[in-house]
Amino acid sequence: MVDQNSPVTEDELHVYVDGELPADRRQAVETWLANHPEDAARVAAWRAQTEAIRARYGAVANEPVPSRLNIVRITRSRRSWSAVAAAAVVVAFVAGGIAGWMARGASAAAPNPFELFAGEALAAHRLYIAEVRHPIEVTAAENHLVPWLSRRVGTTLRAPELPDFGLRLLGGRLLPGPNGPAALFMYEGPSGERFTLYASKLPTPQTAFRYSVTDRFAAAYWVESEIGYVLSGPPDRERIGKIAQAIYEQMEQRAPASGRTSVDQLMSRRGS
Repeated sequence: MVDQNSPVTEDELHVYVDGELPADRRQAVETWLANHPEDAARVAAWRAQTEAIRARYGAVANEPVPSRLNIVRITRSRRSWSAVAAAAVVVAFVAGGIAGWMARGASAAAPNPFELFAGEALAAHRLYIAEVRHPIEVTAAENHLVPWLSRRVGTTLRAPELPDFGLRLLGGRLLPGPNGPAALFMYEGPSGERFTLYASKLPTPQTAFRYSVTDRFAAAYWVESEIGYVLSGPPDRERIGKIAQAIYEQMEQRAPASGRTSVDQLMSRRGS
């Protein structure tokens, strides 16, 4: 029988990220993460790295083995057994190499900091929207929420008001980010759907809106004045785009764009 109160090990956290943790232990791990923010941040970072690597190299892993390396074809030819053995080694090397490459990434073609930043934000979104009792650290009703997160992130933040989209602010939490502390604001809609806004320092040039979708979630992300923002939510490109535009206008204290630029013009697409 599994002891639900035993400490969670690092191996279990890795298995949890891989989605292979036994069901009778999964709840214990999720409870542990809710009460151990450092481990929760590590899990979010691992998931972000996995998503970024999968987005870049996933297609390679699904490519068929070249016909010239087909073992059956080689064995039917007049080549020597040494050639057959060599071909088998090559096939094994290619298959294992791709798996290892995907697991560890490659420094020469690693995802850029902007993509990793967005991936980490999306991983945090996936982790915390599933929480029932502890989705946030500080409620929206507490006046120190925004000043506290602004001070820790190191810039003046705003918690955007989104009633036009049927979203109310639940509150927020502080997370470790790739370049320092990160703020996560969580919103909830009338049917229970949740959106999060992740903000942290990101010393890269200003970018246009970008859009990424993976599994059951999507994100719009951009950089303004060396602050990166990631809006994550259900995979509805048009709605995500409109909410992101409204957030941008409020964060930058800009007047709403006349006629609202179309979502397709606002966002370039990333991911699949």
